[in-house]
Amino acid sequence: MAKRGSFPGGMPGNMNNLMKQAQKMQKQMEEATRELEEKEITASAGGGAVEVTVSGKKEILKVKISEEVVDPDDIEMLEDLIMAAANEALREVEEYSTKSMSKITGGLGGGFPF
Repeated sequence: MAKRGSFPGGMPGNMNNLMKQAQKMQKQMEEATRELEEKEITASAGGGAVEVTVSGKKEILKVKISEEVVDPDDIEMLEDLIMAAANEALREVEEYSTKSMSKITGGLGGGFPF
């Protein structure tokens, strides 16, 4: 009869190693999250006519617009350029985040709150 609370075949040692690995991974993920939050990514649209800078927290930090694209008769084009630049910057933040976390998790995928 096996002792209560232990596993046959030396499982506690393996479980201990697994817990250490999980703690190490959690620490790495926390560090990567902090690094990501400090990251700033700038993307442009219209050949650089509009630039948007986004933080790793996915907040727009800055919008830069070249004078030559400010046409009061074509506000819609300017709106489209701002939207395109902002969406590209957000995509780049997401890509950076995914790559950063993939290095830690080994591509394990979903279930992580980031």
